[in-house]
Amino acid sequence: MNVTLAGIGCGTADTMTAETWHALQQADYLVGAERMLAQLPEGLTPRRNAASRPREILKLLLAADCREACVLYSGDTGFYSGARGLLPLLKEQGIPVRVLPGVSSIQYLAAKLGRPWQEWVLCSAHGVACDAVAPVCQGRPACFLTGGTLDPAALCRQLTEAGLGGLPVTVGANLSYPRELIETGSAADFAQREFPPLSLLFAEAAPAPRRRTPGIPDGEFVRAGVPMTKQEVRAAVLAKLAVGPEDICWDIGAGTGSVSVELALQAKAVWAVESRPEALALVRANRERFRAWKLRLTDGRAPEALAGLPAPDAVFVGGSGGELPQILQAVHRANPQARVCVSAIALETVHTALEQLAAQGYDTEISQISVSRGKPAGDLHLLLAQNPVFLITGVRP
Repeated sequence: MNVTLAGIGCGTADTMTAETWHALQQADYLVGAERMLAQLPEGLTPRRNAASRPREILKLLLAADCREACVLYSGDTGFYSGARGLLPLLKEQGIPVRVLPGVSSIQYLAAKLGRPWQEWVLCSAHGVACDAVAPVCQGRPACFLTGGTLDPAALCRQLTEAGLGGLPVTVGANLSYPRELIETGSAADFAQREFPPLSLLFAEAAPAPRRRTPGIPDGEFVRAGVPMTKQEVRAAVLAKLAVGPEDICWDIGAGTGSVSVELALQAKAVWAVESRPEALALVRANRERFRAWKLRLTDGRAPEALAGLPAPDAVFVGGSGGELPQILQAVHRANPQARVCVSAIALETVHTALEQLAAQGYDTEISQISVSRGKPAGDLHLLLAQNPVFLITGVRP
């Protein structure tokens, strides 16, 4: 038995390659999802079974008495295709196999839009969890396969909640079929729409922040009367947390959002936890100001507001409201390996942080940062001391 894994394109015979069509004509047994088998042209072998899971397909192939079997996959066999799971199973059985590419929905939509797709960020939200914000923040357009619980509207709601409601997006649905839909609008508009299943969402690149090292000058933030972690301390916090581009971060007691913004410019995603309405407004304003779209807001008090947030890799506690032990316990439950940095100005807070982190098995370190800034006084400059700040860090051994 010879097996061909064939990408049949977007769905209609018009998008099928001649090589795939020839393979279907030569096959005496066909396997594929029911919807793909139903839409095949007439004249092909009637011997066929519906299946989509790799081991289920393998079982059918082994039981089939055939010489030429063809397994059908929508789109292209190399782009989020089930062919990836079936190939090693066939090779384990010593079954000869060849793979034929197909026209993917991404290629089809790109051609319809007259846009090259070679620089797009390509993602799948088809039956899997997907964060729509991070891909559009890579400086390139992003295109998402959708299906299951995450349709284009759900992804557009993610973008809108991140402050990207005005981002231009395009939805492509029923591509290559008579009821084909290709429509462009904004993420905010499409967040309230309903779209057919198995649609594509194309999103333009989000406005990019100015890249710089940590430690944005204090005067660049919108502040009002809410306390803010100062520039030198923020730079030290990011150094202590060693934040990388794939990290999920929490900023608990976000205040103006200055640390949240700095984290969002470095990390994959940041959840800023804050309960004061005036502070939440400042966080939103600073997110917009610095284009820190990967910053998400959580309105509430910790530790209760931490329930349901994605497990963090790094956590900054800038304000605890007297709940520091409970907050650190919640962090430990969410991810015992998370790196933690607590900011404190009171000695009692230092003691509590050290005691709690040590009890959780962390290696702890304490640093005290004293910053004095020069101020002109006639022909002289005087140094004005800022409040000393303690940074207590906990890292898993």
